[in-house]
Order: sequence, then C-alpha cells, then structure tokens
Amino acid sequence: MTPINKVILNKDTSINPIWIMRQAGRYLPEFREIRSKNTDFIKLCLDENLSSEITLQPLRRFALDAAIIFSDILMLPYALGQNVEFKKNFGPILGDLDITKLSTFDEIDFVKKIFPVYKAISKVSENELLKNKNTIGFVGAPWTLLVYILNKQSPKKKIKEDFFKDQFLINRILDLLDKFLKIHIKNQIENGANIIQIFDSWAGLLEEKDLPNYVYIPTLSLVDYVKSLNIPVICFPRGISNYKNYCEIVKPDVISIDYDTDPKKIVKEINYPIQGGLDPKILLTNKENLKKQAIKYLEIFKDHPYIFNLGHGVLPETNPSMMEYLVNTVKDFK
Repeated sequence: MTPINKVILNKDTSINPIWIMRQAGRYLPEFREIRSKNTDFIKLCLDENLSSEITLQPLRRFALDAAIIFSDILMLPYALGQNVEFKKNFGPILGDLDITKLSTFDEIDFVKKIFPVYKAISKVSENELLKNKNTIGFVGAPWTLLVYILNKQSPKKKIKEDFFKDQFLINRILDLLDKFLKIHIKNQIENGANIIQIFDSWAGLLEEKDLPNYVYIPTLSLVDYVKSLNIPVICFPRGISNYKNYCEIVKPDVISIDYDTDPKKIVKEINYPIQGGLDPKILLTNKENLKKQAIKYLEIFKDHPYIFNLGHGVLPETNPSMMEYLVNTVKDFK
C-alpha cells in the first residue's frame, strides 16, 4: 500500500506523505524549456508524450509520494466545444458555450477530444518512478467550472451581479457538467489514476446560503461516484469558511485546506484525513522560515491522518532548491 493510501485508508499517523499542487510546471527549468517551444497550452496538455514527461519531472528531482497529471480543469469545457485559450499574464479566456449543441453531444465526441490526457495518465502510472506511489487524476468542481463557463475568464475576487439571472441555463449546465465530469473521472481511473482530487477553486466566492445548491449537492454527486469506483477522493473547496459543514455533507475521503484556514481549528473540528495548508509564498522566503512553518503544520497534525501539501499551487518564482528542502524537511520529521 502506498504511503498516501495508508493515511487515507488506514488513518495512519506515523507517516507524512507529501505531494504538491502544481508540482509539475512553471517553477522547474526543464518545464520552462518544453514550454518555450510549445506556446499553445491546450496543445501541450493534449501531447501525451510531453504531458507525461512534465508530470514525471518533479518525481525525478524530489522524493514525492504522488504524480499529479499535467493537465487543467478547463480541459472539460474545451472537450465540450467551448474555446479555451491561456493568455500570458492574464489567465484563461473562454469563448461562448453552445448549450443547444451540447444537448446532442455524446460521450464518444467528448472522450475523443481529450483522449491524449488519458493516454498520458496511462504512461505515467506505468512508469518505474511511480512504484509504491499514487497517480492523481483531477477535475474541477461543478461550481468552479460553471464560473469559468459563464464568466469566460477568471473572476479574481467576485462574480458579476447578474451571474445568477438565468437559473434555467445554470441548471442545464450543472446537469451537463455532472454527466461529463463523471465520464472524465471514469476515463482517468480506467487509465491508471488511483486518486481523484476535485478542485473547487472559486467556492469562496459564494455566500453561505448558496453553498448547498452550488457546492455541496453537485460535489457530493461526484464524490459518491468516485467512491463507487473504489478510488479515494480528495476535495479542495478553496476559500470556504466552514470546512466542518462541508465535510459533514460532502464526505470526501480527504479534505484539502487552503492557507487562510487555521489548522488548529481544523484539527479540532474535523475527523477526516487532512491535506495541505502551507502558504506557497513561504517557499519564496528562506530555508529557516520554511522549515519552521512546515514543522508547525506537521506538529499540529502529528496525531491526525495528514498528507503534506500547500494551501494552493506552487508559485512560478519558487526556487526548486526550496522545494527540495521542503520535501526533505517533511520526510525527516519524526
């Protein structure tokens, strides 16, 4: 059994497995070299050889316990026919979604469009570097994808005032997302993903009263589906204030916390395995501070099933030597 599975399934508190969100990517010089020659981000995600190579790069450098496939949550709207572009220093820009066309869209069309993602997962999971380690597949949560689909770009701090005006359209999109996210999850698992993480990056934009309709119920549907396939599921509802409520309703196998969350409060309130928390900006400071902050989390969760991770993705300006130091600090902690 892998170290991460021991924590999730056996609630083992004697080990400290570690993987890092966005561990494959922009802070690594070997990634930047590939990226400089492949400027179209979507095409790069759909190149099974390059995306599998990028996924494996951090495992060649660091003693991480999992690979997370190099892809993007927006591959799903892309596969549904919505135009998706990534503009430098701005982020994603999406085109219009043809909802009537989508009603006739079938599983074959969808899978065909992003099949290389599944091929890349298969290549990664079969690699020697993954011996006794996990291959993590992922999806965006329905709410976060809905925000991108309708907003057509990153909402940054808030959603538009008229966002909820067309409830009929919103419900149709959420129904379609439920269907195709399950197809996307199933194909990742069939090709070797043995953990699924659900990223709800914009959960924090909602008021408490709107969480049941847009976060709890749609995410629970996916969590139940992943569990039915006997695969552990990690949920990351970034920015929500009430993780306890979330866990009681959604019941993920692991709850991933963001860096604005008080870990001492979480460890008292939640009896699920916990992941993450460390602010990625700590990796931009110095080794002494990094060690101090990492050990703070390890001490707080020492008697609780815990997977070390950040409270969001690793930042592009991170020095790889700091990542190595963090991994070693976690591994050496007793």
